[in-house]
Amino acid sequence: MANDLSWSEFERVEMRVGTIMTVSDFPEARKPAFQLQIDFGEAIGVLKTSAQITKKYERTDLVGKQVIAVVNFPKKQIANFMSECLLLGAVEGGEVTLLNPDMPVKNGLRVG
Repeated sequence: MANDLSWSEFERVEMRVGTIMTVSDFPEARKPAFQLQIDFGEAIGVLKTSAQITKKYERTDLVGKQVIAVVNFPKKQIANFMSECLLLGAVEGGEVTLLNPDMPVKNGLRVG
C-alpha cells in the first residue's frame, strides 16, 4: 500500500485505556453527540472529548465503561468545547461501536 506506516510512526500513536467518568448532552454540536470525561489514570489524568455515539449508547450505559482513545493528538475546538482526546470506535454508516477491552484493565494502559 502507498500509505503504509513505518513502525516508528505507529509507535507515536498513544492509544490508551480509560474509564468514562461523566457523560453530558452536547446540544451545540452540529450532529447529535455527548461530551465525555475519561479517566486515563494517574500519569495522564482526566481528558474530555465529544463523541457522536448517541445512536447506540445511552448516557447512563456509558458511565463506568472502559474505552480506548488516542491521547496525543492536538486539542480540537468543537463548537464551544475543547476536545482533548479521540475516542476510537468502529464506524458503519452513522453508527459508532466503541472499542473497549473485553476485561477490566488499569486505566492508562497503552494499546499497541
